[in-house]
Formats: sequence, structure tokens, C-alpha cells
Amino acid sequence: MIALEHPKISVRRQCDLLGMSRSGFYYEPAEPSSENLLLMRLLDEQYTHMPYYGVRRMHAWLDTVGHAVNIKRVRRLLRKLGLEAIHPKPNLSFNGTEHRRYPYLLHDVPILRANQVWSADITYIRLRGGFVYLVAILDWHSRYVLAWELSNTLDAGFCVEALDAALRRGQPDIFNTDQGVQFTSADFVGRLEKADVQISMDGKGRCFDNIFVERL
Repeated sequence: MIALEHPKISVRRQCDLLGMSRSGFYYEPAEPSSENLLLMRLLDEQYTHMPYYGVRRMHAWLDTVGHAVNIKRVRRLLRKLGLEAIHPKPNLSFNGTEHRRYPYLLHDVPILRANQVWSADITYIRLRGGFVYLVAILDWHSRYVLAWELSNTLDAGFCVEALDAALRRGQPDIFNTDQGVQFTSADFVGRLEKADVQISMDGKGRCFDNIFVERL
């Protein structure tokens, strides 16, 4: 929206009119350094083995393998990876109020046929130059991957695209997810409601409901 060669309005004035700083206009985000990518790879691998390691333990472990870095840097990289130590936290049983709450529909329900229950979940994949997010939709009976999409951001768009692709193949009786913002978004829920699919969402104590997707 800013014209560098505008004959009458300077770049400074254009930035003022748009409510942004001039330095923000000229800023170009830097690519992750090779050192940061190495540290992220090491943190990711260690988290796979020790998911209960927090920032301090990860910081101490990096020091033992020859990477003496600032603890603030370790905290920032773990946050960038979306990794958090697994440990008991307060108020985990409280559901969010910003979206409609759907009940968990799969208590003691035998899975007897294809297209009875589908589920979806998101994970991340480490690449040579960074990370991407994978959403996959599986049939619980056959474990068949009905659709999947990759994205470098965690917005709901790529999840909706995967759902649209899966619904073109068929339709489940029940669709089960966690209560992540991608799956509770109006677009995602609206697709399921329009297709007359029953929506099931994991509640308290249901951490293994999407184990098939986690294994994938």
C-alpha cells in the first residue's frame, strides 16, 4: 500500500497514515541461522526421548552435548517448536468458552465398519530448512489416511482444505478431534454440520483418543 516514488507524500507520512513505523516498513525478516536450526533439531530429538524436560533441563542437556547457549534462547526455540514439558498443570479440566462445546461421543462405542468414525489431528515435521505442520484425517476402522495437508502456519485454512478433500471421498457418522482452535473454527465446524456429521471432541482424560493419528 506504500508507494516509494509517490510525488507528493513521503514514505514517512504514508507510514503515519497507515499506523505503522517506518522501520517496520523496511524490515525484512531474517532466515533462521544454521546454528538455530541445529539447536532446534537437537531439542526436537531430545524432546522425543524426554518429553518431561523443561527449559532448564533442556538448557543443561545442551551444555552436556557441547552447545553452551543462553537459557533465554532455549526457551525461545522451544516456544517456536511448540514444545512444552509434559507435567501436571492446574485447571486442566476447564474447557474454553470461546467456542461451542461438543460432547465426546465415543464412550464404549465399538468401531465395526469404515466411515463410522473419522478423526483428525495436527503434528509437525522437521525439514532440513525448518518445520512444517501436517494435518491428517483417518478412518478409525481401516486406519486409512483419507486426506492430509501441509502448512508452514497453524491457521485453520489447511485443516479445512483437508476436510473438504476427505468429504469428497465419503462421509462419516462421527468426526472426532481435540478442541484445538483449528478444529473449533467456524469454517471447520460448519463443513461438518452442513454434511450432517455428528461432531465429537476430546474431553478430560481423553489424551489417547487420536492415538492413530499420533502414530501416523
